[in-house]
Amino acid sequence: MTLTLTRWNLEDYHQLISAGLLDGRRVELLNGLLVEMPPESPLHAELNTSIAQRLQNGLGSQTIVRNAKPISLEDSEPEPDIALVRPGSYRLAHPGPADIFLLIEFAQSSLAKDTQEKAALYAGAGILDYWVADLAEGQLWVFRQPALGGYQALEKLTSGQISPLVFPDLSLSVAELVS
Repeated sequence: MTLTLTRWNLEDYHQLISAGLLDGRRVELLNGLLVEMPPESPLHAELNTSIAQRLQNGLGSQTIVRNAKPISLEDSEPEPDIALVRPGSYRLAHPGPADIFLLIEFAQSSLAKDTQEKAALYAGAGILDYWVADLAEGQLWVFRQPALGGYQALEKLTSGQISPLVFPDLSLSVAELVS
């Protein structure tokens, strides 16, 4: 028996949301499939909040810090924990690849999805800077140099400082991102 999956496009996904069919469900659209999002632990939620605030304080009006809000890609609408996006209005459409400076995910139970599926998705969309804070191992995965097959550069950091590519004057300690 052959199993055939139905893939959703962004228009279908938005119609599901508008019709209320996804109310109360934590899902995101990844490569045309609805994917459940795991609940956030207190550590995940605290780091997300504190890092978003730190980025906003450090960058001011140079960027908008979106905290767990959708971005729109070709057949996906993921909700990264933090997205630094170009200033502007996103009332009619979520930020797309050209609007995105940096994406950050905090991973406890979602490390495989964040470092494999999402990394490939973001690389294919041309997202230049993608970080995954591996909370279980206390390391930061830094993905850069996107290409269609994935990111060409991956660095795993356990200490030191890091800066977003587009904002090299803002420095964060790896420790504050992973613990």
